[in-house]
Amino acid sequence: MFAVPLTPRKKRQDGQGGLYWDRIRWPAKQEEKADPDKEKSIAETPTAEETSENIKSQGAKTSLSAKDLYRLVGPGVVTGAADNDPSGIATYSQAGAQFGLGMLWLALFQFPLITAVQEACARIGIVTGSGLGAVIGKKYNRKVAVPLASLLLIANTINIGADIGAMSASVRLIVPEVPLVVATIGFTALIIVAEIAVPYKKYVKGLKYLTISLFAYILTSIIVGGNWERLLVATFVPHVELSPQYAMMFVAMFGTTISPYLFYWQASEEAEEQVAEGKIKEIGEGKPKVGKKQVKLMKLDISIGMIFSQVIAWFIITTAAGSLNTHGITNISTAEDVAKSLEPLVKTFPYSGVMAKTIFAFGIIGTGLLAVPVLAGSCGYALADGFGWRQGLYKKFKQAKAFYLVIAAATLVGLWINFTNIDPIKALVYTAVINGIIAVPILVAVVKIANDRNVLGKMTNRRMSNILLWLTVVVMGISDVIMFFTWGYQ
Repeated sequence: MFAVPLTPRKKRQDGQGGLYWDRIRWPAKQEEKADPDKEKSIAETPTAEETSENIKSQGAKTSLSAKDLYRLVGPGVVTGAADNDPSGIATYSQAGAQFGLGMLWLALFQFPLITAVQEACARIGIVTGSGLGAVIGKKYNRKVAVPLASLLLIANTINIGADIGAMSASVRLIVPEVPLVVATIGFTALIIVAEIAVPYKKYVKGLKYLTISLFAYILTSIIVGGNWERLLVATFVPHVELSPQYAMMFVAMFGTTISPYLFYWQASEEAEEQVAEGKIKEIGEGKPKVGKKQVKLMKLDISIGMIFSQVIAWFIITTAAGSLNTHGITNISTAEDVAKSLEPLVKTFPYSGVMAKTIFAFGIIGTGLLAVPVLAGSCGYALADGFGWRQGLYKKFKQAKAFYLVIAAATLVGLWINFTNIDPIKALVYTAVINGIIAVPILVAVVKIANDRNVLGKMTNRRMSNILLWLTVVVMGISDVIMFFTWGYQ
């Protein structure tokens, strides 16, 4: 347990007759000094709302500049990109290899569900100015918040390790001479240093640029090719198989798409945006003034991010189905196998085999560099929320030691997993299955909070969002039960 100086306030009654500690405040002597440069930077940087107003004031006929579009890219787009991490790539690739186009319809089916889930999490963060774990703790108690955060920590740590392993294997596709150990340690060090040492504004900008790497899968799918009539039918017509393998992959598909770490990351990043814009001083201290316009911009950001996420997932499945399943390869063991399997399919292009392998490798490296900090960061946010630690990527290490130490520890344990001889692809897929299981109880808490007027006031969820959220809970819950009942028949 990390020791941090805390000053507790008095106990007070909650609405249900129980007792809980009010938010812990820091001693006055440890309060941060005002940073003139930070305040000046915040004042000079237009918010998403101001950018939107500037765009509107230019007239309907005025086209958006690249700078305007970039400013409108927020946490939702980063979340959508991080959703297609190496774990997602492995799961979608395995689904395409094992079932061909049989699971392609899920890319479309999941879009409104994941959009509703991430909107609810973003709504909680943007309205309360707090992380999801802190809000769960306030609505229920720490005995609920901490166990949920612990489950998240376990799943994320395994995910981090498998992601780093996939990134290191991809380096060897481009430069075979690089030892796997060197690549693994190098990526781990780079990610830890970047998250702790790089200022928040530059860090977020870097995450946004890394989303470009996901276009690698669109290029790869175009190179591989396919029958568009079959692709369209598989996209819109559901295909279900009554088998244990399909049941487990179904859970994995939902677990890698609708992942708990994205719930915590989304809420905390929205709250952190409020701090960066000067609307609140600290995450969890005070409520920002939020209007309907800002909520609409948040929903737009989420929608763009989730469209991006599901389009990339669609292309990954089609790539794996065309390059693996059609050639009798129904099981893959490493990311290197997936990339190399593209070579015989693109011989009509000069050096196309090397090109496809390189594109695929850069895609895995780029998404890994994007997703691992999100995975580790969500661990830090979840435990900081649960234990009342100071938190935020905008803070320096000495201002939020426990928060950053959790991030570093989760990444280092993930590194250790790479030296245990665990099959990397299986580890990634099983991580997706674990996420699919633990997501259900967290989703129930999210739905309850998103409809609680005592927490969100007039900014609670609308009817359609609630229908989609409960549909997500039911589908994931039933699929978990079916998977457990059929587990022994694999």
